Amino acid sequence: MPAESRGAAESGAPETAADPSAPAPGTLVLRDRAFAPGDQAVMAIVNRTPDSFYDAGATFGLTSALARLDRVVAEGADIVDIGGVRAGSGRHVDEAEELSRTVDFVAQARDRYPHLILSVDTWRASVADRLCAAGADLVNDTWSGHDPEVASAAAQHGAGLVCSHTGGLPPRTDPHRVAYTDVMADVLRTTTGLAARAVEAGVRRDGILVDPTHDFGKNTRHSLEVTRRLGELVATGWPVLVAVSHKDFIGETLALPPAQRLPGTLATTAVCAYLGARVFRAHEVAETRQTLAMVAAITGDRQPAVNLRGLV
Repeated sequence: MPAESRGAAESGAPETAADPSAPAPGTLVLRDRAFAPGDQAVMAIVNRTPDSFYDAGATFGLTSALARLDRVVAEGADIVDIGGVRAGSGRHVDEAEELSRTVDFVAQARDRYPHLILSVDTWRASVADRLCAAGADLVNDTWSGHDPEVASAAAQHGAGLVCSHTGGLPPRTDPHRVAYTDVMADVLRTTTGLAARAVEAGVRRDGILVDPTHDFGKNTRHSLEVTRRLGELVATGWPVLVAVSHKDFIGETLALPPAQRLPGTLATTAVCAYLGARVFRAHEVAETRQTLAMVAAITGDRQPAVNLRGLV
């Protein structure tokens, strides 16, 4: 018997029937979308940075960023993740500059697509507050609660939150000789701890995701191990987001530059999907959707689009 039911029985309080309109346990709810267990969502990337490791500033300009937004929506993105600061080391970007790169774009994206789920990639609570006020639905805190107020900022606006793992490194710090007794145990402890604290801060439980955060605070072997053992994070019950697109651990594994890492990215995506990840942050939306559809058909969560072979 669930703890809530035991408490009601022990107190003598009458048990109430479940609300048939309530989402199923484990459902992720963002804006007006509900993703039940077994559903998979693609999170497209729009970088408002001049120094992105992948596109080298291709969507830094407003016109090109809006064109990218239109394209990924047409390709079937469920979520669009907007960031104004390069994840890795580089020129310092203060709060004012981060906002200048993102807040107007978030507002325009919200006006352009009223029902699209908008995510913002920031570790600063003050920036998260402004971007949620402009229309963002999810705060993608890739730096593991470095700003302890980021969860409160998300909660204030009813936004969701991504709880990540960086091995204790501060924002924009590249890993150097990092070591773990057990990298996955550290991921589990950190992300679920942040998720529990987010609930205490008022973030909706059904708006929280956990992210093992490949490459952040990890060398290539760590990221490969986290991928191999992703099922352990899925087993916590928190919806799992993975952001593996063109990352360095793929490049080092295959000895390839960022522009040639798509096959490795899709292979990693397929493994993560098979192991139960729910949200996939990706540069190539159409290819990622096809990969996820194939995995879902193999696992039995999706029927083939066409079923004629051997029947006609």
